[in-house]
Amino acid sequence: MQLEEEILNSFSNVSSETFEELLKVSELKTLKSGTQLVKLNEVPNKVYLLLSGVVRCYICTESGKEFNKSFYLSNSFFGSLTALMKNQPSQFVFETLTDCEIHEVDFKKVMELAETNLSVSKLYNKVLQSFYVLYEKRLVDLISLEAKDRYLELQRQIPDVDKIIPQYHIASYLGITPVQLSRIRKKNEIN
Repeated sequence: MQLEEEILNSFSNVSSETFEELLKVSELKTLKSGTQLVKLNEVPNKVYLLLSGVVRCYICTESGKEFNKSFYLSNSFFGSLTALMKNQPSQFVFETLTDCEIHEVDFKKVMELAETNLSVSKLYNKVLQSFYVLYEKRLVDLISLEAKDRYLELQRQIPDVDKIIPQYHIASYLGITPVQLSRIRKKNEIN
């Protein structure tokens, strides 16, 4: 459990006692690739700490077309936050792209702990801040960067992205077609 405590402390200092309290409201799970953690229109009640593997978050249109919003890597938190906070159905699906090891955390119990434990409250605040910073960066990248530059930024964030995430998921995340991604990758190999 040393790794998990280090991850939490990278956001906010958490005492061993607080860490133990958080462990009581979470469950360590090993999941196979293709597992949906949050389904479309499901009211979620969990937030997740990804210890290993890759998870994607996507939205699905009425026609069944999927658009990737985010990829989550080891040592990160994820969850359908708006749905959790408003206790409403999720507009997003969260699915494992690889086998994953996660802590599944009961959101309501964490919120109850945050009411009486300042350390949990600070941790929650810091995690929310990190979500917002990542969200804002993603939005700026989508608006201001060309597809090639978005791909290079994704490669910077996930150096082995082409080995661990299928091309069609990468293309969807970048807002381009797989053919466009293939062209960008070819040009990138030449340069």
